[in-house]
Amino acid sequence: MRIGILGLGRIGAFHTATLAGLDAVESLVVTDPVAAAADAAVERFGATAVDSPEAVLAAGVDGIVVAAATDAHPALILAAVEAGIPVFCEKPVARTVEESVAVLRAVQDSGVEVHIGYNRRFDAGCMAARKAVVSGELGKLHTVRSTTLDPAPPPAAYVAVSGGIFRDCAVHDFDIVRWVTGREVTEVYAAGGNRGAEYIAEAGDVDTASAILTLDDGTLALVSNSRHNARGYDVRLELHGMRDSIAVGLEDKLPLRSVEPGATFPAGTPHDFFMDRFAPAYRAELTAFTEVVAGRATSPCTVADAIEASWIAEACALSLAERRVVRVEEVRRG
Repeated sequence: MRIGILGLGRIGAFHTATLAGLDAVESLVVTDPVAAAADAAVERFGATAVDSPEAVLAAGVDGIVVAAATDAHPALILAAVEAGIPVFCEKPVARTVEESVAVLRAVQDSGVEVHIGYNRRFDAGCMAARKAVVSGELGKLHTVRSTTLDPAPPPAAYVAVSGGIFRDCAVHDFDIVRWVTGREVTEVYAAGGNRGAEYIAEAGDVDTASAILTLDDGTLALVSNSRHNARGYDVRLELHGMRDSIAVGLEDKLPLRSVEPGATFPAGTPHDFFMDRFAPAYRAELTAFTEVVAGRATSPCTVADAIEASWIAEACALSLAERRVVRVEEVRRG
């Protein structure tokens, strides 16, 4: 199949390399405002470079990957859908949840598949955890813990437009909690603080945050996030049930240091970047998208799925601002 790629920044270039290595992908058509980025894709992967998203859509592609700036996501998704081309778009769907709802309304009856990029759904550990929940081997869940700790904060320019730690970072935790448990979040209580980079506080955001989520069956989910984790990139998920408890991310590259006498675990070099931690998941995610393009599968993460995680983020942002419990229905609009 022939895949078009819109945007060749850090994640777009990474996706281009991944797609070039998939057996199902025969050729790539790419575009980026920076000519050097497109030229690099031509040189490394034999891609065809064109000068606009419109030219990619007109190049006979079977599927589209949107890795452009967030502001461009809605228009690019809608253009692909209007052309009848299945589209994969990195999260978020749009800068605001209201814009995302507008995209959902525009595409939900189109018959064209839209796959939003929440890569943890394709992580082997997270998939095993979901299987354990579905099979019932854990028994009734009572506690879930989801953690995302970045080794260093993003640049000030990114923080200023990110929407805050709940909307751009914790949203991955919110999505994976929903997906693994199969439950919905009904209410949240969030707290946060600033322990590092001053520009994060100046942007009205926090650099460290926690949220308690109450799921619709009474299970409690505890989400922890920080922009400062000097030891590395730490993503973990724990599920505690009445019969058993399991963990995702408990392996030798876990960025924690044990101070127990004689302990040698973890012994590996810590993960230091999300592309390192989730490289296999990204490959599995784009492989799944090729199945969607081929018509053998439906979207494994729809626009509606992405919006549900965004509502939780909105509730957490309000809870943090007003220091109170917020029901998700309180922020849900549209």
